[in-house]
Amino acid sequence: MDLYELLGLAREATLIEIKRSYKRLARRYHPDINPGDHAAEGRFKEITRAYETLSDPDRRLRYDAGALSGISSAVSVEFEGFDFSGGASHGDVTSFGDLFAEVFAQRQGTRAIQPEPGADLHTTLALSFDEAMRGAQRQITLTRRDACHTCRGSGVLNVAEARCQRCQGTGVVRSRRGSMVFSKTCDNCGGLGRLAQTHCGGCSGIGVEIRTETVTVRIPAGVGDGARIRVPEKGNAGQRGGRPGDLYITAQVEAHEAFRREGDDLHTVAAIGVHEAALGAKIDVVTPDGAARLRIPPGTQTGQRFHLRGRGAPSPRDGARGDLVVEVRIMLPKVLDERSKELLREFGRINGERR
Repeated sequence: MDLYELLGLAREATLIEIKRSYKRLARRYHPDINPGDHAAEGRFKEITRAYETLSDPDRRLRYDAGALSGISSAVSVEFEGFDFSGGASHGDVTSFGDLFAEVFAQRQGTRAIQPEPGADLHTTLALSFDEAMRGAQRQITLTRRDACHTCRGSGVLNVAEARCQRCQGTGVVRSRRGSMVFSKTCDNCGGLGRLAQTHCGGCSGIGVEIRTETVTVRIPAGVGDGARIRVPEKGNAGQRGGRPGDLYITAQVEAHEAFRREGDDLHTVAAIGVHEAALGAKIDVVTPDGAARLRIPPGTQTGQRFHLRGRGAPSPRDGARGDLVVEVRIMLPKVLDERSKELLREFGRINGERR
């Protein structure tokens, strides 16, 4: 990748422009701003390497002359022998260490241009109890990396074929190391000598751009608190044709004043009087669908539970509903008149209970 294109600069850019561009891109791709985003981390490293080269006058001069390579060039280096003529060369590297460091860096860059999958995105969504029970559609606004519209995610644009200026159409760049001359495949044209494509300026060749998008999400009926909803391919776009990541939404369901959920069953409490517990009764209980009639058999004890089949929460998987579990509690009136007290005493005498 051309270092100037990487920083979005013209080749005649000043040092001030180079620093300004680096600061802008570093803020955008810094790992602290993009935690867990390996693509942004790799981009930040490329930007930093480009800045280190172009901000150093000597290294920039060598890069412009072809003696230093870009970050991600395909490389093929061959040894052509000794050159005692003192003829022109494209640069000067003083040691073999410089040569092999350059080769290894370029090979690493070759691996880095492979397609990379996009990172997943995570967010939370607050839901009322009724929304979670019945399901809903909600809109979420995301700021995500999407495929570049200019190059459709490829990172390159087709241009009229022309001779590569870096290698003057030969496909090979030569450089001298001391008295030896080395040649390598031109990283600008890949050894073809001609260019039919150029890096996309809209995305700096990575194939993705930042975009704010509103996504409509369907919340399935019966979703529970803490459940995760997956929206495929709505995470960050992959680089160079890589698969997009997914969007994961964690549901935060408000508690209900009457119901407590356990799995797909709902639990509630119903108060009954002493006479209803002793003699039996039919009472109305609250359900998510409205009131329902519950039969209380004679002799019911406090804490006893009854099931209303199919009146619980729907399963997000198949829609089958759980039960509504009703726990009865016998309640005494706060104030008893004398007649009520006498009847209770008589009830105790008949049933052999102590007063």
